[in-house]
Amino acid sequence: MEVALENGEKIFLTYDDSSYDRMKELKVFDDAKAGVKGIADSRLSKIPRIFVRPAEELAAEEKLLVVNNGSSELHESTPVIDLQGLEDRRKEIVDEVRYAAETWGFFQLLNHGIPQTVMDDMEKGFTRFHEQDTEIKKQFYTRDFSKRVKLNTNFDLFVTNAARWKDTLNCSMLAPDPINPQELPDACRDEILDYTKHVIKVGDTLMELLSESLGLNRDHLKNMDCAKFLSVIGHYYPPCPQPELTLGASKHSDPTFITVLSKGEVDGLQIFYQDRWVAIRPLPGALIINIGDLLQVLDIFNCHDIYLQVPTYN
Repeated sequence: MEVALENGEKIFLTYDDSSYDRMKELKVFDDAKAGVKGIADSRLSKIPRIFVRPAEELAAEEKLLVVNNGSSELHESTPVIDLQGLEDRRKEIVDEVRYAAETWGFFQLLNHGIPQTVMDDMEKGFTRFHEQDTEIKKQFYTRDFSKRVKLNTNFDLFVTNAARWKDTLNCSMLAPDPINPQELPDACRDEILDYTKHVIKVGDTLMELLSESLGLNRDHLKNMDCAKFLSVIGHYYPPCPQPELTLGASKHSDPTFITVLSKGEVDGLQIFYQDRWVAIRPLPGALIINIGDLLQVLDIFNCHDIYLQVPTYN
């Protein structure tokens, strides 16, 4: 099928198995540098074959119970940690962090210190970036992972069974040296810089609480350089005409010490817990904190492997 992109460029992608050459079509798609947003804007009724998950994968997932938001006892038990009155309640909060890290590997965080306006502005800034003219975004589209600012569709596009329905802007703010602000996109530069200042403080607080929950000095993990690197990442999930056939983010774990997730308007984050996918609905103003692979590799928490995924929506 012919896909007409916003800039008038046309690319050819198949939507069935006839004459399907996956690697060729992945390259055609990636070379266009228009991302999933470019495909979505063409208003196709079907998604290109490169995004369709294998039939056996779809069949296997149907056997897993996806717990419904709100109505589930399991949902009600997902950990929520409130930092209100941290110093007065520090031992209580440290115990809650340890329980959440060892049982779920993630928790929602309230009264974390990032103003709602900063979170809202960050979301608007990323949206503004992803929804601007494709020709402007192309200057950031790359698979050179040494670059501090990079836009692409799926970092592993050419090695997975199916592409995911999302575009990602990744900004390495501390690597470990601070980024030159002029490298950031005009559309969201101020918002990223403001959000970064706040999230560094949240990260430092979390590292202290995690250290204390292990019976260590509160600076232990920071002294191990666990907070030395920071990336601010903005995923964009356009509406999908066939959400049952693809995912925004497939089953994965995060290659980080911790991930601080500020949830946008797209619901659907799912955590794999007790052999089922549990749909998580964030509380208003909450951050979602995920224990990443690097803390698990240190084997300092007795927690299970932590997997997440994000479905797509029409």
